[in-house]
Amino acid sequence: MSARLNEFGQPIGPDLSDWTARPRPPRSPMEGRTCRVVPLVAEAHTAGLFATYSAAPDTRGWTYLGDEMPTSEAVYRARLEAMETSQDPLFHVVLDRTSGEALGIASYLRIDPGNGVIEVGHLHFGPKLQRAPAATEAMALMMGRAFDELGYRRYEWKCDSLNAPSRAAALRLGFTFEGIFRNAVVVKSRSRDTAWFSITDAEWPRVRAGFAAWLDPANFDAEGRQRRGLAELREAVR
Repeated sequence: MSARLNEFGQPIGPDLSDWTARPRPPRSPMEGRTCRVVPLVAEAHTAGLFATYSAAPDTRGWTYLGDEMPTSEAVYRARLEAMETSQDPLFHVVLDRTSGEALGIASYLRIDPGNGVIEVGHLHFGPKLQRAPAATEAMALMMGRAFDELGYRRYEWKCDSLNAPSRAAALRLGFTFEGIFRNAVVVKSRSRDTAWFSITDAEWPRVRAGFAAWLDPANFDAEGRQRRGLAELREAVR
């Protein structure tokens, strides 16, 4: 951020006199090559999501979430019905592009149209989505909506500071680590320090180009293995 000086010689931030509040995210699908990211509908998605999470070998995927694995599909249906009506967080389901299978959940939250700030969170990817190209594409689609479609200025990622996989994922996706908020919240009767990450609108074009290069089918061999990593391709844009 370049500083300007006011009439008192004090440094001040860049001019945003033409800034206007941004729209809230719409409840509409985001379409990709390997996945679709659609608004959560309990009636349509409960069975698929419950099957997806039940297929995991254990419940470690729930450790850093605010809730636990539901004991039954009926219990989960009630939970999803409440999530479906929420405006913030605004929950979405990641679907396999070909089969329509529900693969996981993601949401927009802490939506701040006035300041142009939005967060992605409540991420819970089932076994088939973890480390799959669709997981990366789903995140690219959600970022693209925030920056390109809606014109937000800042996109945030936060997680338990002890959640090493989430912190690594944020860095891989192009977020910048900003620091630790100590004793930030109480989750499941535990104290949580929260790690903060962000991408700004100025950084987004390079992040977007990295996604496009990585998701190109030519970047994968016949067995579906990547030829070049996402961070490598993003750095090549510099």
